[in-house]
Amino acid sequence: MLRELGALTRRELLRIGRNPQAIFTGIMVPILYLLLFGQAFNLGRLFPSTGPASAFLTNALLGAPDYFSYFAVGMVGFVAVTATLFTGANVIFDKLFGILKRTAATPAPAASIFGARLLAGALQPVLLALFVLGLAVAIGHGTGLNGLNVTGTVTPLGGTEILLSIVLLSVMFTSLFVAIGFVLEQPQTYFAVVNALNLPVLFTSDALYPWGTMPPWLQSIATYNPVTLAVDVMRENLFPPSDYPHAVWVYLLGLFAWAAVMIAIAILLVHRALAPRR
Repeated sequence: MLRELGALTRRELLRIGRNPQAIFTGIMVPILYLLLFGQAFNLGRLFPSTGPASAFLTNALLGAPDYFSYFAVGMVGFVAVTATLFTGANVIFDKLFGILKRTAATPAPAASIFGARLLAGALQPVLLALFVLGLAVAIGHGTGLNGLNVTGTVTPLGGTEILLSIVLLSVMFTSLFVAIGFVLEQPQTYFAVVNALNLPVLFTSDALYPWGTMPPWLQSIATYNPVTLAVDVMRENLFPPSDYPHAVWVYLLGLFAWAAVMIAIAILLVHRALAPRR
């Protein structure tokens, strides 16, 4: 099983590496978000630097020094999710061209076929998310632009927690979208379904919107949103002391639970999709 998993994973990685246009597009989208939307939509300019309004914004950002810093960390989570959207589309195109049928006819078990898609598909969003995090920090130095202002010292443990939150978020959504790709047959249907899932997940999280400005009902939903859990892990490490209600390990535990559920659902769907037809 491990040999088949390794061979199929290498195949998927080679396919990604041979498509530089997709890699370039994946890099450019978060750059445009950071340089255009993040720089233009600066909530700090809407409030005086001192007084009750400034204190309100500070409380709404839960410890982040400014809105761009809050937004930039949210973009890391945003990218880790959106970069997984095409993983399931690749499965559908492989169906249409007969590639998946030939792969399923080999001795490779269904677990290896799914695992290879999961490993290769999750690597790209993880690397892209780390790139966005580094870029957000870098653009604040000597450019005259707003940058990610890290207000604390990130320890090796904190860095591990940040990386783990990104990996878990990427893995859970890659597994979900890959499974949807195995179940559906047409690209149009796939993108309609994943957009119906993707947008509500992102916009009911605190990735882009300040937590303190949300109505109570939306805060209740966002509390259990996996994107919220991931970005809160990052913000607690980058902006200490923070005003988040739970410790980092609580959010990581929630991410592990979400990942376990999504992977279990994905394995069930893929197993059914690859089962021999009678």
